[in-house]
Amino acid sequence: MQVHIIGAGLAGLSAAVRLADEGCAVSLLEASAQAGGRCRSYRDALLDMTLDNGNHLVLSGNADTHAYLRAIGASGRLAGPDSADLDFHDLRDGRRWTIRPNPGVAPWWVLSPARRVPGTRALDYLVMGALLAPGAGPRVDQAMDCEGPLWERLMEPFLLAALNTPAASGSAKLAGAVISESLARGGRAYQPRVAQPNLSAAFVEPALAFLRERGARIRFGAPVRGLSFDDQGRVAALRLGDDDAPVAAGDAVVLAAPAWIAQDLVPDLTAPDAFNAIVNGHFKITPPPGLAPIVGVIGGEAQWIFAFEDRISVTVSAAGALADEAREDLAHRLWRDIVAVHGLPAEIPPWRIVKERRATFAATPEQDALRPPAATRWRNLFLAGDWTATGLPATIEGAIRSGFKAARLALNLAKKA
Repeated sequence: MQVHIIGAGLAGLSAAVRLADEGCAVSLLEASAQAGGRCRSYRDALLDMTLDNGNHLVLSGNADTHAYLRAIGASGRLAGPDSADLDFHDLRDGRRWTIRPNPGVAPWWVLSPARRVPGTRALDYLVMGALLAPGAGPRVDQAMDCEGPLWERLMEPFLLAALNTPAASGSAKLAGAVISESLARGGRAYQPRVAQPNLSAAFVEPALAFLRERGARIRFGAPVRGLSFDDQGRVAALRLGDDDAPVAAGDAVVLAAPAWIAQDLVPDLTAPDAFNAIVNGHFKITPPPGLAPIVGVIGGEAQWIFAFEDRISVTVSAAGALADEAREDLAHRLWRDIVAVHGLPAEIPPWRIVKERRATFAATPEQDALRPPAATRWRNLFLAGDWTATGLPATIEGAIRSGFKAARLALNLAKKA
């Protein structure tokens, strides 16, 4: 069986890895000059360093992500602490604190004022259960109280980062899914992990090497212009440039392109059509010894500050307004927050602002309802991507999960042949 995979982002790569591991012939087609999609690294000439397009964070409990990395031999390319401790700084009043969850499922850490969010009581944390309840309202603010210290100092920044959507208006179902796979499973499940030395080295290059070793055909600069369907309910050919590449009987197609491209290729495909931006700032400076690797920022322009070996980076989610602003203005404002949090000199180091305008679909109830399943009405066409119905918001875990699911469906098709 041959499987044609359109798109070499993490959804397409994970589908290809699973299928090649099962002995399928894989043809991977990518329109751009490199793999990785939005999970990519590039050489920045201005800073003379390799940068990730975004500060993508995964968690120790992201099962499909870790399964993918094990398959491609890259398990050792994630780094992070052995605990779920996380530092915060509230720029409104200068207060600093660290949440210190215990590893196990029973959250006894909320009983200790020294381990929980300042100004909260242990009983306040029961509100998280509202997002897991079957009768929760469609929006987060209809399922739980979105005010007070717990909301402002933990829940809002956590959900804003997970959903890339203003937290209160986000989907309660997707927020509950994130909590059920992280906070509800104990600190051992949400220890933060960052790709080392970069995203491509961890997620992309080992996957391409894995696929090549198994004879996969990989083509870059090969956009698929259209799909041809026959009267048997299947994709019969892929249009590449001016030529058609036939899809043989018994073969399958996995479409792992972005939602807006998939809609151009598949007739009457319903998919999310509203997207939110993410802005990242990278500053070329060697962090002083002992700087916290990740700090959540409350009341600032920056939301999360990351300290790497050779730079300090900032991530701002749901950054629609910021994405339209001048890069130089953004750099100075983000650097001021870094200075306030870490006490660094006010003079700004060399910087780079990266704007991903359509970083993820807007994780609202309305947009979530538009996400299609992996199976389509064409029996040999399957969808993959974090915008499909994964049950999670648009995350690395969701993208990889979608690729695995599309691969399972393609393998099931082969069994029926």
